[in-house]
Amino acid sequence: MVNRVTLIGNLGRDPEIRTLETGAMVAKFSVATDEGYRDTSGNWVERTEWHEVVAWRQLAERAQSTLKKGMLVYVEGKLSTRKWKDQNDVEKYRTEVVANYFRIVNSRGLDKHGEGDPSTQQPASVQEGNASGEAGSFPEQSYEDDLPF
Repeated sequence: MVNRVTLIGNLGRDPEIRTLETGAMVAKFSVATDEGYRDTSGNWVERTEWHEVVAWRQLAERAQSTLKKGMLVYVEGKLSTRKWKDQNDVEKYRTEVVANYFRIVNSRGLDKHGEGDPSTQQPASVQEGNASGEAGSFPEQSYEDDLPF
């Protein structure tokens, strides 16, 4: 069986960081992916899908220090659905991507401190790593022109 998610999209907000009582750090952020298609009338329709992403421990620390709203990121992980009851005893569900790897593909003109003019669209230096803090195996380059959409 396989539970694997791969996303390439833009960060909708800066990561929200929490430290649990156990000392484990968790980061939550949203990633927007989009697709376009022609409807039955021939009109072009764009659809944006928002994905909630959760990163734990060292990956959360790296998300805190490197990710900023608007960055184009590559995320790998798995789907996880949580279930709980609210104060009115109504069951609630939330499906999230639990990240085990992410990489900045392009920071949309932001410098390494998250500042700059987003309209410049300059590639940033590539940030690599995975949940264990090890370097990834991708070459240092922007894949912006290689995206299939």
